[in-house]
Amino acid sequence: MKEDIHQTCLNSGLVILTDKMPGVRSATLGLFFRVGSRHEPAELNGISHFIEHAVFKGTAKRSALNIAIEQDRLGGNLDAFTTHEEIGFAIKIIDDQLPAAFDLISDMLANPRFEDADLESEQRVIIEEMKMLEDSPEEYLGEIFSREFFPDHPLGLSIAGTPQTIKSFDSETTQKYHEQLFSASNMVIAAAGNVDHLRIVDMATQVWSSSLPVAKNCTLKRELQTPPQYASPIIIEQNENLEQAHIIIATPFVSASDKKRYAADLLANIIGGGTSSRLWQKIREERGLAYSVGASTIMYQDCGLFSVFAGTSPEQVAELVDIAIAEMREVVRNGVTEDELELAKQQTRASILLGLEDSAGRAATLAQCEMVHGRQIPVEETLENVDAVTTDDIHDLAAKHFRTESMAFAALGDLKGLKIDRERFSI
Repeated sequence: MKEDIHQTCLNSGLVILTDKMPGVRSATLGLFFRVGSRHEPAELNGISHFIEHAVFKGTAKRSALNIAIEQDRLGGNLDAFTTHEEIGFAIKIIDDQLPAAFDLISDMLANPRFEDADLESEQRVIIEEMKMLEDSPEEYLGEIFSREFFPDHPLGLSIAGTPQTIKSFDSETTQKYHEQLFSASNMVIAAAGNVDHLRIVDMATQVWSSSLPVAKNCTLKRELQTPPQYASPIIIEQNENLEQAHIIIATPFVSASDKKRYAADLLANIIGGGTSSRLWQKIREERGLAYSVGASTIMYQDCGLFSVFAGTSPEQVAELVDIAIAEMREVVRNGVTEDELELAKQQTRASILLGLEDSAGRAATLAQCEMVHGRQIPVEETLENVDAVTTDDIHDLAAKHFRTESMAFAALGDLKGLKIDRERFSI
């Protein structure tokens, strides 16, 4: 399915992107902001996520109930999320409902009322959300690990904040932060499906700009930040109430803008990205040590990490760690085979091309390309870059990043007596 992408920049700095998909009746509308939790000052940790929640509490012309009713009437699920580097609001609807969806979301984002009573209610909701995370061992371990892996940096802080910071977000504080960062100059509107570009530009102009678009080229606006300094902690968190132990093995890796990102994703896929991957076969199929095991990459704009994750019985943690490290060591010493690389490429190609059939995926890709790279990357270019990766590229990447001194480890469970030292991570 060929891309039909159009782009417009308004004088306000707002970027509008559309990808028209012929033959479909769906449309996905997304409004994204180039800010996330890593842009917050420490005393306001969690305010981006808080505002993401609070805009649903009502506007000058809509109550919270009105917003809920309209969302249900549109027939789509309005998905809102906050990450370390962005905030997004997206909805997938039937094409003829696009104007109503745009009016709803733009009103929520441009005219939130932020009344103290509503904010106090949402503070309680988010604190309950924090408790829910603590009851999910995989997610809770991820929070512990990030705090130690990115010490003294916003990437190590919880996206949701803390109960103390959340309780400090009154109407004045919330309104001021919203006005500073939830502005048109920080926003990207992306739509895909049966959409008309000029119609969306017109709707956006009415809300966020009093003048017609004149800019021919859009430039990426990004607040410069100090990149994090990685740590290599070994963390064992005791929780005797868990039946399983959950583990993370990680090391610094490439960023989202690095040219080696294609090789990085393929390497993660080969080691633990699917049922034919090395870790899945060795740990689950051959030894039966885990139901869930895998490897993945997390790429931020200026840094990244490669991680292995698994859940297993506490008495099997050491054996599982040894197998995972042995596979990483094997790649460093002997690389990967041509067959492994070709299989990973085929998996990646299928995932990319199948994603073109979904308007939600295409809208998200439009926004990500703009916010991370400052341009749209054609599918053909992505496929060519994936296909160009060689076994030597994979080997070089592993040799550079899989190093004993940079390995980090975290485990959560009934782990009395478990001893894990740096020597165990020898590459």
